[in-house]
Amino acid sequence: MQQFFIGLGIGIAIAAVVALYFSVRVGKVRKEKEAEVSKYKTMLSDRMELESEGLRKVKEENEELRKANENLRVSLLVMREKPGRKEVQKLQIMQKAVDRLTLNSPGFATAWQVAMHDSEEEFQRMYSGIVPFIKRHIAGKSEAQLVESTEGEEDISGSAQ
Repeated sequence: MQQFFIGLGIGIAIAAVVALYFSVRVGKVRKEKEAEVSKYKTMLSDRMELESEGLRKVKEENEELRKANENLRVSLLVMREKPGRKEVQKLQIMQKAVDRLTLNSPGFATAWQVAMHDSEEEFQRMYSGIVPFIKRHIAGKSEAQLVESTEGEEDISGSAQ
């Protein structure tokens, strides 16, 4: 019986050593996994932080570009409404020429008023509807008619050839 207790003691001692070894090993594996999970958590939080910061920057840039786009759109509308120096100068020259023709040519004033009225109506029609939209963007022939002399010997200015 003494041998039985000695064998039992040795078996319990071996079992205790093996249990201790496996518990230490399981503890190491658990610590390694916890360290790895912790590492992944920090990596994930860093990545989420970077992505949120990048997304915030993109949103800010998008908002700035949206504001710049609106400013440019308003500026473009203002520029379309403002005549340039050359256009104002050309308009003044044309006005002087019309004034001279009105004073020097007897039938010019009535013809000029009719032509102005027709041109204004055509201009108004040109900027309303889909067909004028297409005509504006597709180059076409002018609807203005050439003035021909009735005698055939005079050119447009009225002097003899």
